[in-house]
Amino acid sequence: MHFIVKLFPEITIKSTPVRRRLIKQLRNNLRLLLRPVAAGISVRRDWEKIEISAAGDDDAVASRVSDILARTPGIANFARVKRYPLGDMEDVCDRTLALWGEALAQKTFCVRVKRNGEHSFSSTEVERLVGGHLLQHSRASGVRLKDPDIVVRLEIRSQWLYIVQSQRPGLGGFPIGSQDPVLSLVSGGFDSTVASYLMMRRGIRTHFCFFNLGGRAHEVGVKEVAYYLWHKFGATHRVQFVTVPFEPVVAEILRRVDKSQMGVVLKRMMLRAAARVAKEVDVQALVTGEAVGQVSSQTLANLNVIDSVTDTLVLRPLVATDKGEIIDLSRRIGTEQFAANMPEYCGVISVRPTTRARRDRIEYEESKFDFATLETALANREIKRIDKVVDDLEADFDFALVTDLSAGLTPAALQATVVVDIRHPDEEELSPLRLGSVSIEKVPFYTLNSVFPRLNADKTYLLYCEKGVMSQLHAAHLRDAGFDNVGVYRPADAVAAGE
Repeated sequence: MHFIVKLFPEITIKSTPVRRRLIKQLRNNLRLLLRPVAAGISVRRDWEKIEISAAGDDDAVASRVSDILARTPGIANFARVKRYPLGDMEDVCDRTLALWGEALAQKTFCVRVKRNGEHSFSSTEVERLVGGHLLQHSRASGVRLKDPDIVVRLEIRSQWLYIVQSQRPGLGGFPIGSQDPVLSLVSGGFDSTVASYLMMRRGIRTHFCFFNLGGRAHEVGVKEVAYYLWHKFGATHRVQFVTVPFEPVVAEILRRVDKSQMGVVLKRMMLRAAARVAKEVDVQALVTGEAVGQVSSQTLANLNVIDSVTDTLVLRPLVATDKGEIIDLSRRIGTEQFAANMPEYCGVISVRPTTRARRDRIEYEESKFDFATLETALANREIKRIDKVVDDLEADFDFALVTDLSAGLTPAALQATVVVDIRHPDEEELSPLRLGSVSIEKVPFYTLNSVFPRLNADKTYLLYCEKGVMSQLHAAHLRDAGFDNVGVYRPADAVAAGE
């Protein structure tokens, strides 16, 4: 198995020391992510690319590697290749035919060659010779240089031949950990999750700050989407999840502040608190999902008044982005269903909310606010590592946590037990769950809330996901909703590995 990883173009235009640092960071990130996939995976870097290789040619392992590469920031594109010592042109033609001959049947094609090093032939000559050989010895319908059905790609580097089997785009951006960290204010909706993703894609280690306005169900949902984002795009670096109980702050605003000014005052209170948290976790910038004009509090006049409450830098990566574009991006990164099913907790509903807030008016309204309430909220904040966000759930609930389906369950109990695989279909396809005679239902996490009430209430349902985090979060949510026939299946090998 062999992959060639091409660097994001912005990396290649950096100065020599910066480029070297970014490539090293990307290599280290990939080593960490690929280590659990299979033993003996090698990750090597040079000035232009990163090469990943392992003994054998296991398609399942290659699919998992490909999935990781597709969601790792810093990669422009990557290709799975066959690597051979460079022979003569006849050998190049024969090897290409062996790999691509069957796939070309009834298809048009062209050959594209990239060459690096000293050779007695040009790239164009290789394209012509290999193309003629494929046309003559396969069932291809013809050569088409523009918009062919298949592009056969070869790379010749010094004395090595690489025949590309498949090629996929990467995320782009910079490697996680190559930029200073930020604290992202997350609500679980479309905007804050997409803004957090864009920070990660830019190579920024992104901590999460959640202002709880809607109780436990809201907290569980936001923890779930924050964990998803971190695990999918930023798992090479540990980050914090901060929860600030903000319901008392909202209650104080409702009692003290004029209705038209409530939205701006609430945002200022959040920025005050977030700036304090950022200082505590040694972060110099905040991130929000605000976009100009999207809601009443997000006019330029209001944003100016909101930002004046703190000297901490506030980044708004979506500031000029249309809502439709935000939703489209959330769909591509897998957070659309989280956001669509997230309850809406706006905190305060202003009557005729101001769109042109004046700083003196806002400060007057805040003079009536008891700031001891904000201090109490900050004092009661909780900071957890993102990979430990379910610890409190385990403490609060007596989960039916099953690690071995063959032990501890009678035949009758086993027959009445169903394991529910809640992973995303793409993840499930990469690593199918097989449990012999045990019943398995495939219910993706984003449909679980609507599907679960329709399941047979006489059976026990054990939720399963790769790491055990999403399953415990959803089990907690279902328990809150009144379902007591739910537990978690977490195989013993995953528990032993600390997953």
